[in-house]
Amino acid sequence: METHSYSNPGTIIVATDFSKASLNAAAYAADLAVTAKKELLLLHIVVLQVAFSEASLNLNIDELNRDAQQELDQLKDELRRRSKGKLCINTLIRTGTFFNELKTACDNIRPYLVVMGSQGTTVTERFVFGGHTVYAMKHLPWSLITVPLCADKAEIHNIGLACDFNHVADKLPAEALAKFSEMFEAKLHVLNVRHKGANQQQVQKEHAQLEQKLQVANPEYHFVENDNIDAAIIEFASKQHLDLLVVLPKKHNILEMLTQKSHTRELVLKSHVPVMTLGVEGK
Repeated sequence: METHSYSNPGTIIVATDFSKASLNAAAYAADLAVTAKKELLLLHIVVLQVAFSEASLNLNIDELNRDAQQELDQLKDELRRRSKGKLCINTLIRTGTFFNELKTACDNIRPYLVVMGSQGTTVTERFVFGGHTVYAMKHLPWSLITVPLCADKAEIHNIGLACDFNHVADKLPAEALAKFSEMFEAKLHVLNVRHKGANQQQVQKEHAQLEQKLQVANPEYHFVENDNIDAAIIEFASKQHLDLLVVLPKKHNILEMLTQKSHTRELVLKSHVPVMTLGVEGK
C-alpha cells in the first residue's frame, strides 16, 4: 500500500519503524529539511514476517496500515511543532521487504537524501533496524545519513570526509559535498587513512587532484597511517569534533575497506557521529 506517492527531488526521506532510534532520526531529518529548505517524507515499510492465508493476509495488512498511518500522522504533528510550521511533511506507507521498498521509494521520488536511525535501545531494535541501516548504507545508490541516538539535533559545524586517495577525485561528487558544507556553513576536513608503507607518490598525486576538485570548499587535509582503518576514523572524528562523517560508497575506498573487514556495522551502530554515504543519484 502507498499513500501520498509523488516525485520530488527536493525531499528528504526518513525511514521510520516508530522505534526510539528512528523517531530520533526523524527529528534530526526535520532539522535538516528546515535548513536545506526541503520537504520531508515520513516513510514506513510494513514488513510481513509470518505466513498468512490470503484472506487473513489482506485483513492483517489493512490493520497494520491503519495503525501505521495513525502513528505517522502523530509523528507528522510532532515534527510540525518542532519546525514551528516551517516544514512541509508528507507520509508514505509501503509493504514488502525493507530494502526493496526503500529503494523503490527512492527511485520514484529521487530524494535529496535519506535519513535512518543507526542504533536501537533494545537487542531486537539493534538487530533488525540496525541491520537494515547497515545494508542500506552499503547498497542504496542515494545519499544516506545514519543517525545515532546521541545526535538529536542537526547542528553541523565540522564535516569530515574519510577517503583512501584511490582515484577518489574521479568518484567524489565534489559539488554536492561543497554545497552541503556551505549550506551549514561547516568546515570541511578531508582525512586520508592509508596502510603503513603506502605509495607516497600516489598519495601526493591524488591529494593534488582532490585539492583542485574541492578548491571551492577550502577543506583542511589530514593524513594518517594506520592499519586499523575504522579505529583511525573514529579517533579522528573525536579529535576534530566532527558533527558528520562522510564516506563514499565505491569499491576500493574507505567504505569498501570497512565492509571487507565487516567493521561497517561497528562504525554505524557504535559511532557517536552521524555517518553519511554520498550517493551517485538524485543530485
